[in-house]
Amino acid sequence: MTHYLDIIILLLVVILLFQKLRSLLGTRPTETEKKIAEEKAAKIFDMIVAKTAEEKNTSPAPVIEASAVDVEKTADNTTLGDTDKVLAQIPGFNKEKFLNNAKKAFEMIITSFSKGDTETLEMLVSKDLIKKFQNILEQRHSDGITAETDLIGFDSAEITHAQINKENIISITVKFISEQVNLLKNKEGEIIEGDEQYIQNITDVWTFEKALTSTSPNWLLTSTKKS
Repeated sequence: MTHYLDIIILLLVVILLFQKLRSLLGTRPTETEKKIAEEKAAKIFDMIVAKTAEEKNTSPAPVIEASAVDVEKTADNTTLGDTDKVLAQIPGFNKEKFLNNAKKAFEMIITSFSKGDTETLEMLVSKDLIKKFQNILEQRHSDGITAETDLIGFDSAEITHAQINKENIISITVKFISEQVNLLKNKEGEIIEGDEQYIQNITDVWTFEKALTSTSPNWLLTSTKKS
């Protein structure tokens, strides 16, 4: 409020000077007196304009504070998406760590599958899925076909869905986009499918599961599909 009082006072001074100038004009003042009065009025007017501009430029910007409703939304996760709400229920869950481990599991599983290493697959894959893998591997063995997979790297890996069922089993679906070289060879070692010089850009959608009450950090792969 202080700066407003200063401006009001200056305005009053200007008014008084103009009144004095007017009175001087009524009594035929000299040119010098008129000039002095006009100059004083002009200077004070300039001071008012400058002070007003200064106050305007130095006024603090308005502060927008979060309302109580906004704080509550953040606190109770109501602003999270459906998938993140589910993930928030998993004790000690870390999305970045999970995705890093999921990529490692992805590489181990596709490498073990191409080599026919069922012992490693049994540690990483559910019982239902391992049966499907074994059927494919047995058929390849019967046909004398071998596979080679070279994972070049990942373009991306993201969680696309998460849910907890009535039995408190957590399911997390991850979409992997990776670059791979995949070959199938016959008994003679000749390539019958794929190209050693061709890098495929492949999208896989995998689902991992474990019990919500489990203290084990291990997740089992329960389903796979190409996208």
